[in-house]
This record gives sequence, C-alpha cells and structure tokens, in this order.
Amino acid sequence: MTKTTKWFLAAGITIAVVAGAFLAAGGRTGLTLLWIQYAVREESAPYREIEWQRGPSAPAALAATRPPNIILIVADDLGYNDVSLNGGLAGGRLKTPNIDRIGNEGVNITTAYSGSPTCAPSRAAIMTGRYPTRYGYEFTPTAKNFMKVVTQLRHSESQLHHSVYFPEREQGQPPLESLGLPANEVTLARVLRNAGYHTAHVGKWHLGDAPQFRPTAHGFNESLSLPYGAAMFLPEDDPNVVNAASKIDPLDRFIWAAHPWGVRFNDGELFKPNQYLTDYFTDQALKIIDHNRHRPFFLYLAYNAPHTPLQATREDYEALADIQNHSVRVYAAMIRSLDRNIGRVLAALDDADLTNDTLVIFTSDNGGTHTIGIRGINAPFRGWKATHFEGGIRVPMYMRWPDGLPQGRFDAPASHLDIFSTAAAAADTTGPSDRIIDGVNLLPYLRGEIARRPHQTLYWRTDRYLVMRDGDWKLQITDRPDKIWLNDLATDPTEQTNRAADEPARVAVMRTALETFDRSQVPPMWRSLGAGYIPIDKTLADPQAPGDEYVYFSN
Repeated sequence: MTKTTKWFLAAGITIAVVAGAFLAAGGRTGLTLLWIQYAVREESAPYREIEWQRGPSAPAALAATRPPNIILIVADDLGYNDVSLNGGLAGGRLKTPNIDRIGNEGVNITTAYSGSPTCAPSRAAIMTGRYPTRYGYEFTPTAKNFMKVVTQLRHSESQLHHSVYFPEREQGQPPLESLGLPANEVTLARVLRNAGYHTAHVGKWHLGDAPQFRPTAHGFNESLSLPYGAAMFLPEDDPNVVNAASKIDPLDRFIWAAHPWGVRFNDGELFKPNQYLTDYFTDQALKIIDHNRHRPFFLYLAYNAPHTPLQATREDYEALADIQNHSVRVYAAMIRSLDRNIGRVLAALDDADLTNDTLVIFTSDNGGTHTIGIRGINAPFRGWKATHFEGGIRVPMYMRWPDGLPQGRFDAPASHLDIFSTAAAAADTTGPSDRIIDGVNLLPYLRGEIARRPHQTLYWRTDRYLVMRDGDWKLQITDRPDKIWLNDLATDPTEQTNRAADEPARVAVMRTALETFDRSQVPPMWRSLGAGYIPIDKTLADPQAPGDEYVYFSN
C-alpha cells in the first residue's frame, strides 16, 4: 500500500467517523449541543454554609414605632392562570393556597402589568420604578456567541418561521461582562437602605453579574445571587429530581447542555447548593427573617421557578398523580413547590409575630412562555412571554400589609413600576428627585383615598415593537410583521378583535403619542442580536400554519 493510498484511507476513515458522530449527535444542532456541554459548562466549588448578618437580639428600647418590613417575592415566568386564585393549571387541579392567601388577605391587583414581557428588563423596572428604556436596559444581557447558538438551534427545518440572527449588529457590541444595570440608577434597595432598612437579596438577579452590577453594588447589604438567567434546580442525575427536558426549545436545550449549577454569596466564588433550588432559597430567606426580626428589613426573594429547565422534586411530582401529561405534571409540581415555600415564608412571619407590620408583595416577572408547550397557562389572555399581548404582560400582583392595607380587589391598571414608589412610601421615604420615576405610590389608591386610576397611559418598547395602553385602548405596532393591533380592553379584554381598520383616527392619535414616548427614551446600551418567532395563539409544540398570527421578539 503506497503512502498516498494510506493517506486517502486514513482521511476516508476520519470523514466516516466525523459523519457518523454528526448524525448520531443530531446533525448540526447535535454537535452544537455537544460543544456547549464540553466548552461552556463550568464547575462550581463544593457546597458551603454561609453566614447572614445578624440584627439586634431585642427590639430597640426607645422605638415607639417602626416602619414595616418589606418582602418582595417575584416568581419567574409564572403564567397568570398558574395561580389558582385566577383559575389554576391543569383545569384547576393545581392549587396554590399560599400565594392565594397573599391575595385574599391583602389587595388583589387584578389588572397588573409587568414592566417588560421578558425577565431582565422587567426586573430592572421593578428595581428602579422607571421604564427600562429610559436608561437603555431594553434587552436581556446576552453574549454574542450565545445568541448565535440559540438562534441556530431548531427542532425542525420544515418550520415556516425560524429565529433570526443579525450579524450586521455585531460591530460595536460590548462584551457580556460590561452589560448590566447602570451604577447611576437608584434601586429600591438603595432607597430603603438609606432609610435605615437592612436589605437582603436571595435568588435570581439578571441585572449583570460583574462586580459593578451585582446586588451588593446596587444597595443590598448582602446577597445570595443566582448569576445565570436560568439554572438547574438540581443536577439532572440527582435521585430526588424528576426531569422534563424539552426537545424543541432552543434555550432549554442550551441550559441542559451547559448545566448551570451554582450560586454566589456577595462577591464570593460560585458554589453548589445542597438541595432543590426553591427549597434552598427559602431556607436562606427564613434565616434572614429570623436574624432581622428586631429591625426593619427589605427582603427581595426572587425565585427562578417555574422557569425552565422543568425539574421537580419527586415528592411534588408524586403528589400530582392525577395530572397525566408528564411535562404538565413536572411544571405543576414546580409551582406546587413554589407555593409551599411561599407558605413557609408566611408561616415564619406568623411565628415571629411580624405578619401585621410586614408588606408582602407577590408577582411574576412576566407571563408564561410558549416554549414549554403547555396551553392555557396565561388564560384567558392571548400571547406569551416575549409578546406584548396581555398573556405576556398581565401578571398576578398581590400586596398584603394588615396594618396598612385593607383586604379586597383593585381593578384599575397598575404596573411593576409602582412597586418602587409604593414600597418607598410604606417605609416613609421617597425615591430620587433628580430623574423621572414612572411608577406611582399605590397606597392611597388601594386604600380608596384616591378614586381615579393610577395610570392613564402605560408604555412598552422592545426594539421596533411599540405598545401603549391609553385608558382601555391598547395599541401594538410591530415591524416584523409590519402590523398594527388595536383593542378595546373594556369590551375585549382578551384581544380577540383587532379594531385598527375600524378606528383609523384613534390609531393615528395613539401612534403619535407612542412615537413621542419612543423619542423620549434613550438608545439601548447594547443592540439586539437576534429575534425569535413567537406565535400568539400556539405553543412551540404546535405545528405552524400560514394563517397564524405572530410577532418576532428581539433580544
């Protein structure tokens, strides 16, 4: 055999092996996932106990009155209908008695809106009380390579629509470590700390993980932070976990391949939790409540449930045996865990005799996502996370403060933006006076002291997807597709009838106001590198059809 023949034989064998591996891995997508698994995964340090700061061991002797404690609980991608107070998942078979308790014992704000239909800008709106487009926090911080990978992961090449990547926007894109909530933005934590509160954060942050963006740089005395936008709840091979990995959701496939599993205390190194993440975060929250029972505290408890990956404890999964669909059952079990753990927080307040003088606020960062393939999670509304239809931005929001608020319903439109000013007013302080604060103090409205609506108009902007609610009329304008939706939410709260063609004068007036708002905002600090196709009325698991209504949502 000649040297040349041997070379061609070796080359042929190599090509055959690579081709076999390519096919075995699932083609280009499979090899991409293998690359993520071996190149992106990082190992966190072993579990370790952490020491939270301890407040006084007894109440201050001369303190006649004390401002209320404030606990802000934010769920992640929880659908409007996932709470049994609003109907309940799986035809109402899933109950959330503890979340319901906050709404029933406090004020159920029935028409509450998120600051954005996606995680990071929504959390920025909550923390600052300002439209995130006022300071350029328009998109979730993402790395260029991540966007390239996620937009090319497809479950079927026969889809009518695919996600798109914008390579022309790469030039000048800042590195991921420089993306975060600007240091000159004043957070609720900073306002409350300046008012004498001890401020603590547990859970998801998503406003930048470089030291200059972390919670401790934004007014929190201490923080146990999840540095990822999404993370595992347990390692996938843990004997106590039941998994429901998606074969169709690009982000979920990335998460399972990267397998993020670690938390950070203050500015320390990443280390592994020692239990299911929702339970672990609650254990830490209970320590904070116990350590600070004799001084005013602000606890921002930001669970990452029920965001993907879908992972439940075996105990919660087995408790829902009447739900037949595996993915629905895992998702419901995650919400069961979330609700049970919120019950533990409420019980800790009861045990410490802190219930009456603690303002508890519960909400979700945005609507539920279509990517998990579960219908009805945002019912009765159309749309999903990553759309500005009601399903993407209508969220449960409850405020309970027995000493400061009545029980009841509040039906006028309110917003995540209002949490900032409401909490500051409860603490008898105010936010900064050198900038526009878009939220309002809801306390006099919830108490019935002011009869008018807190907001005549609310606005949203994501790239060239512009939205406003003016009174009961809602206008949405997109450039992909080039379309306008106009809905009268007073008569059509679920946005079934597009009135744009019937109301051209109203569209013109609202469009002018929306464009004025758009011009008043600043350019994003980083550009959107990709856009995802989001069907309005279908899940990602449903087949696409030519007549489906959709939007492309940028990030």
